[in-house]
Amino acid sequence: MSSDFEAYEQDFGTLTAEITNKIGRIPKLGGEEKTQLVLNVDKQLEEVRELMEQMDLEVREIPIQSRGMYQNRLKSYKGEMEKLEKDFKRSRIAYSDEVRNELLGEDAGSSESQRAHLLDNTEKLERSSRRLEAGYQIAVETEQVGQEILANLHTDREKIQRSRDRLRETDANLGKSSRILTGMLRSLKPPRFSTRRQEPAGWL
Repeated sequence: MSSDFEAYEQDFGTLTAEITNKIGRIPKLGGEEKTQLVLNVDKQLEEVRELMEQMDLEVREIPIQSRGMYQNRLKSYKGEMEKLEKDFKRSRIAYSDEVRNELLGEDAGSSESQRAHLLDNTEKLERSSRRLEAGYQIAVETEQVGQEILANLHTDREKIQRSRDRLRETDANLGKSSRILTGMLRSLKPPRFSTRRQEPAGWL
């Protein structure tokens, strides 16, 4: 399993190196050429996401005594992936000085401030999105815990009901046994004999 993970690591390194190089080129391009490169990088980023999913599955199959090391490596790759995605988003709305001047001419200065404003809004939107995702995850986990508690309560209720039924059955059996023992004791009692002395009839 670890050999598969290391093979995925090599693929990850190759892909991210290519993506990093292309992200650096995007601001220097314009028009259709830039659009095509952006689409290419977006496709490669999707490949990296799928690759990381495979790495995550491999880590789960690794024996627990060795799993910690691979989990740390995977966590580092996830951080690198997040940085790549952030750089990619910036590169799509960025232009080199040469391209910007060519496209905007005298409006290049105002465009720079607009770009900074747009980047700021993009980062705020990303933070809000992460908070929403975290809130949704908490809600899902809370719902799962609630369902587990309800299931446990239902199971406990059934156990209590079965215990009550057994107790009633035991009480009924004890009552029946008591009546049987009482009847047996009565049948074992010796008959009573009169102790009064009878006088001879001739004395009268």
